[in-house]
Amino acid sequence: MNEGEMTITMALGLGLLMVFTAFLSGIFGMAGGMVLIGVLLIVLPLPMAMVLHAVTQMASNGWRAFLWRRHIQWRITVFYVMGCFIAVGVWSLTLYVPEKAIALLMLGLSPFVLRIVPTKLMPATLGPAQALGGGIACMALMLLTGVTGPLVDQLFLRSTMNRQQIVATKASCQVFGHGAKLLYFGALIEQAGSVEPWVLAMAVAASMLGTSLGKQILERLSDAQFRSWAGRLITILGLYYVGYGLVLLAGIA
Repeated sequence: MNEGEMTITMALGLGLLMVFTAFLSGIFGMAGGMVLIGVLLIVLPLPMAMVLHAVTQMASNGWRAFLWRRHIQWRITVFYVMGCFIAVGVWSLTLYVPEKAIALLMLGLSPFVLRIVPTKLMPATLGPAQALGGGIACMALMLLTGVTGPLVDQLFLRSTMNRQQIVATKASCQVFGHGAKLLYFGALIEQAGSVEPWVLAMAVAASMLGTSLGKQILERLSDAQFRSWAGRLITILGLYYVGYGLVLLAGIA
Protein backbone atom coordinates (compact mmCIF):
# COMPACT_ATOMS: atom_id res chain seq x y z
CA MET A 1 0.00 0.00 0.00
CA ASN A 2 1.54 3.31 -1.10
CA GLU A 3 1.47 6.58 0.81
CA GLY A 4 -1.52 7.93 -1.14
CA GLU A 5 -3.60 4.83 -0.44
CA MET A 6 -2.68 5.01 3.22
CA THR A 7 -3.83 8.63 3.34
CA ILE A 8 -7.17 7.80 1.71
CA THR A 9 -7.69 4.81 4.00
CA MET A 10 -7.02 6.90 7.09
CA ALA A 11 -9.29 9.68 5.82
CA LEU A 12 -12.17 7.27 5.22
CA GLY A 13 -11.69 5.80 8.69
CA LEU A 14 -11.76 9.28 10.17
CA GLY A 15 -14.88 10.04 8.13
CA LEU A 16 -16.71 7.12 9.75
CA LEU A 17 -15.46 8.28 13.14
CA MET A 18 -16.79 11.79 12.46
CA VAL A 19 -20.24 10.42 11.60
CA PHE A 20 -20.25 8.46 14.85
CA THR A 21 -19.04 11.35 17.04
CA ALA A 22 -21.52 13.77 15.45
CA PHE A 23 -24.20 11.13 16.03
CA LEU A 24 -23.12 11.00 19.68
CA SER A 25 -23.29 14.79 20.00
CA GLY A 26 -26.62 14.77 18.22
CA ILE A 27 -27.97 12.58 21.02
CA PHE A 28 -26.32 14.08 24.10
CA GLY A 29 -25.24 17.53 22.89
CA MET A 30 -21.75 16.66 24.17
CA ALA A 31 -19.07 13.93 24.28
CA GLY A 32 -18.71 13.59 20.50
CA GLY A 33 -16.15 16.36 20.34
CA MET A 34 -14.17 14.81 23.19
CA VAL A 35 -14.08 11.43 21.45
CA LEU A 36 -13.07 12.94 18.11
CA ILE A 37 -10.28 15.19 19.38
CA GLY A 38 -8.89 12.34 21.51
CA VAL A 39 -8.56 10.07 18.47
CA LEU A 40 -7.25 12.86 16.23
CA LEU A 41 -4.56 13.71 18.79
CA ILE A 42 -3.43 10.08 18.72
CA VAL A 43 -3.22 9.63 14.93
CA LEU A 44 -2.31 13.14 13.70
CA PRO A 45 0.13 15.94 14.61
CA LEU A 46 -1.52 18.25 17.14
CA PRO A 47 -1.94 21.34 14.88
CA MET A 48 -3.46 19.21 12.10
CA ALA A 49 -5.75 17.49 14.59
CA MET A 50 -6.92 20.87 15.89
CA VAL A 51 -7.73 22.16 12.38
CA LEU A 52 -9.66 19.05 11.33
CA HIS A 53 -11.55 19.01 14.62
CA ALA A 54 -12.38 22.72 14.32
CA VAL A 55 -13.89 22.31 10.84
CA THR A 56 -15.95 19.30 11.95
CA GLN A 57 -17.27 21.04 15.05
CA MET A 58 -18.04 24.26 13.16
CA ALA A 59 -20.18 22.26 10.73
CA SER A 60 -21.95 20.34 13.50
CA ASN A 61 -22.65 23.38 15.69
CA GLY A 62 -23.41 25.57 12.69
CA TRP A 63 -26.10 23.18 11.50
CA ARG A 64 -27.58 23.04 15.01
CA ALA A 65 -27.51 26.85 15.29
CA PHE A 66 -29.25 27.19 11.93
CA LEU A 67 -32.05 24.84 12.98
CA TRP A 68 -32.65 26.84 16.19
CA ARG A 69 -31.65 30.28 14.84
CA ARG A 70 -34.81 32.02 16.13
CA HIS A 71 -33.85 31.18 19.71
CA ILE A 72 -30.25 32.50 19.66
CA GLN A 73 -29.54 35.13 22.34
CA TRP A 74 -27.15 37.27 20.33
CA ARG A 75 -26.12 39.50 23.24
CA ILE A 76 -24.64 36.51 25.07
CA THR A 77 -23.04 35.24 21.87
CA VAL A 78 -21.35 38.59 21.19
CA PHE A 79 -19.76 38.82 24.65
CA TYR A 80 -18.71 35.15 24.57
CA VAL A 81 -17.04 35.62 21.18
CA MET A 82 -15.24 38.74 22.46
CA GLY A 83 -13.80 36.59 25.25
CA CYS A 84 -12.71 33.95 22.74
CA PHE A 85 -10.75 36.42 20.65
CA ILE A 86 -9.15 37.98 23.73
CA ALA A 87 -7.83 34.52 24.66
CA VAL A 88 -6.62 33.87 21.10
CA GLY A 89 -4.88 37.25 21.04
CA VAL A 90 -3.01 36.46 24.25
CA TRP A 91 -2.04 32.96 23.12
CA SER A 92 -0.89 34.24 19.70
CA LEU A 93 1.86 36.22 21.45
CA THR A 94 3.66 32.94 22.14
CA LEU A 95 2.09 30.54 19.56
CA TYR A 96 2.22 27.87 22.25
CA VAL A 97 1.31 24.35 21.13
CA PRO A 98 1.16 21.80 23.97
CA GLU A 99 2.64 18.31 23.78
CA LYS A 100 0.15 15.54 23.05
CA ALA A 101 0.52 14.09 26.56
CA ILE A 102 -0.30 17.44 28.18
CA ALA A 103 -3.26 18.02 25.86
CA LEU A 104 -4.65 14.54 26.61
CA LEU A 105 -4.22 15.04 30.36
CA MET A 106 -6.00 18.39 30.27
CA LEU A 107 -8.74 16.85 28.13
CA GLY A 108 -9.22 14.01 30.58
CA LEU A 109 -9.15 16.18 33.70
CA SER A 110 -11.55 18.85 32.42
CA PRO A 111 -14.76 16.92 33.31
CA PHE A 112 -13.61 16.51 36.93
CA VAL A 113 -12.32 20.02 37.61
CA LEU A 114 -15.77 21.59 37.85
CA ARG A 115 -16.91 18.85 40.23
CA ILE A 116 -14.44 19.98 42.89
CA VAL A 117 -15.09 23.72 42.53
CA PRO A 118 -17.42 24.95 45.33
CA THR A 119 -20.84 25.92 44.02
CA LYS A 120 -20.57 29.39 45.57
CA LEU A 121 -17.54 30.14 43.38
CA MET A 122 -19.42 29.37 40.17
CA PRO A 123 -21.42 32.13 38.42
CA ALA A 124 -25.06 32.06 39.54
CA THR A 125 -26.38 33.23 36.17
CA LEU A 126 -25.21 34.07 32.63
CA GLY A 127 -24.98 37.77 31.80
CA PRO A 128 -22.57 39.76 29.59
CA ALA A 129 -19.75 39.72 32.19
CA GLN A 130 -20.08 35.97 32.76
CA ALA A 131 -20.25 35.36 29.00
CA LEU A 132 -17.07 37.39 28.46
CA GLY A 133 -15.19 35.60 31.23
CA GLY A 134 -16.55 32.25 30.12
CA GLY A 135 -15.41 32.91 26.57
CA ILE A 136 -11.86 33.61 27.78
CA ALA A 137 -11.75 30.50 29.98
CA CYS A 138 -13.39 28.21 27.42
CA MET A 139 -11.15 29.42 24.60
CA ALA A 140 -8.02 28.90 26.70
CA LEU A 141 -9.11 25.33 27.43
CA MET A 142 -9.98 24.80 23.77
CA LEU A 143 -6.50 25.87 22.64
CA LEU A 144 -5.02 23.39 25.12
CA THR A 145 -7.26 20.40 24.50
CA GLY A 146 -9.32 21.15 21.38
CA VAL A 147 -12.65 21.21 23.26
CA THR A 148 -14.25 23.19 26.08
CA GLY A 149 -15.43 20.04 27.82
CA PRO A 150 -18.18 20.50 30.42
CA LEU A 151 -17.08 24.07 31.18
CA VAL A 152 -19.32 25.65 28.55
CA ASP A 153 -22.20 23.33 29.49
CA GLN A 154 -21.96 24.40 33.13
CA LEU A 155 -21.90 28.05 32.06
CA PHE A 156 -25.12 27.78 30.07
CA LEU A 157 -27.00 25.51 32.46
CA ARG A 158 -26.74 28.22 35.14
CA SER A 159 -28.60 30.69 32.93
CA THR A 160 -32.33 31.43 33.00
CA MET A 161 -32.71 30.60 29.29
CA ASN A 162 -35.07 27.84 28.21
CA ARG A 163 -33.84 24.66 26.53
CA GLN A 164 -34.21 25.95 22.98
CA GLN A 165 -32.33 29.16 23.81
CA ILE A 166 -29.53 27.23 25.53
CA VAL A 167 -29.08 24.83 22.62
CA ALA A 168 -29.20 27.59 20.01
CA THR A 169 -26.99 30.12 21.82
CA LYS A 170 -24.42 27.53 22.88
CA ALA A 171 -24.20 26.27 19.29
CA SER A 172 -23.69 29.80 17.94
CA CYS A 173 -20.95 30.42 20.52
CA GLN A 174 -19.22 27.15 19.66
CA VAL A 175 -19.22 27.99 15.95
CA PHE A 176 -17.22 31.16 16.67
CA GLY A 177 -15.09 29.41 19.32
CA HIS A 178 -14.01 26.66 16.95
CA GLY A 179 -13.59 29.29 14.25
CA ALA A 180 -11.11 31.10 16.48
CA LYS A 181 -9.32 27.81 17.10
CA LEU A 182 -9.17 27.24 13.33
CA LEU A 183 -7.67 30.72 12.90
CA TYR A 184 -5.05 30.02 15.56
CA PHE A 185 -3.94 26.59 14.36
CA GLY A 186 -4.72 27.07 10.67
CA ALA A 187 -3.27 30.52 10.05
CA LEU A 188 -0.81 31.04 12.90
CA ILE A 189 0.68 27.54 13.07
CA GLU A 190 2.25 26.59 9.72
CA GLN A 191 2.19 22.82 10.27
CA ALA A 192 -1.61 22.79 10.03
CA GLY A 193 -1.51 23.68 6.32
CA SER A 194 -1.11 20.00 5.34
CA VAL A 195 -4.83 19.19 5.75
CA GLU A 196 -6.24 18.38 2.29
CA PRO A 197 -9.36 20.38 1.21
CA TRP A 198 -11.28 17.21 0.29
CA VAL A 199 -10.68 15.84 3.79
CA LEU A 200 -12.17 19.03 5.24
CA ALA A 201 -15.18 18.73 2.90
CA MET A 202 -15.67 15.13 4.01
CA ALA A 203 -15.52 16.25 7.66
CA VAL A 204 -18.32 18.77 7.07
CA ALA A 205 -20.56 16.21 5.33
CA ALA A 206 -19.90 13.53 7.97
CA SER A 207 -20.68 15.86 10.87
CA MET A 208 -23.97 17.00 9.34
CA LEU A 209 -25.01 13.40 8.63
CA GLY A 210 -24.19 12.23 12.15
CA THR A 211 -26.00 15.19 13.73
CA SER A 212 -29.17 14.46 11.74
CA LEU A 213 -29.10 10.76 12.69
CA GLY A 214 -28.57 11.53 16.38
CA LYS A 215 -31.67 13.73 16.51
CA GLN A 216 -33.89 10.71 15.90
CA ILE A 217 -32.44 8.82 18.89
CA LEU A 218 -32.66 11.85 21.18
CA GLU A 219 -36.40 12.09 20.59
CA ARG A 220 -36.83 8.54 21.94
CA LEU A 221 -34.85 9.03 25.17
CA SER A 222 -36.39 10.13 28.44
CA ASP A 223 -34.77 12.96 30.44
CA ALA A 224 -33.59 10.46 33.05
CA GLN A 225 -31.94 8.23 30.44
CA PHE A 226 -30.34 11.24 28.80
CA ARG A 227 -28.77 12.56 32.00
CA SER A 228 -27.66 9.13 33.19
CA TRP A 229 -25.89 8.05 30.00
CA ALA A 230 -24.36 11.48 29.34
CA GLY A 231 -22.78 11.57 32.82
CA ARG A 232 -21.40 8.05 32.51
CA LEU A 233 -19.99 8.74 29.06
CA ILE A 234 -18.14 11.89 30.12
CA THR A 235 -16.65 10.14 33.18
CA ILE A 236 -15.42 7.14 31.17
CA LEU A 237 -13.84 9.35 28.49
CA GLY A 238 -12.16 11.55 31.09
CA LEU A 239 -10.58 8.58 32.86
CA TYR A 240 -9.39 7.09 29.56
CA TYR A 241 -7.66 10.26 28.40
CA VAL A 242 -6.02 10.87 31.77
CA GLY A 243 -4.66 7.32 31.63
CA TYR A 244 -3.44 7.69 28.06
CA GLY A 245 -1.79 11.02 28.80
CA LEU A 246 0.04 9.49 31.77
CA VAL A 247 1.19 6.63 29.57
CA LEU A 248 2.64 9.10 27.08
CA LEU A 249 4.37 11.08 29.84
CA ALA A 250 5.91 7.86 31.18
CA GLY A 251 7.27 7.03 27.73
CA ILE A 252 5.44 3.71 27.53
CA ALA A 253 3.69 4.61 24.24
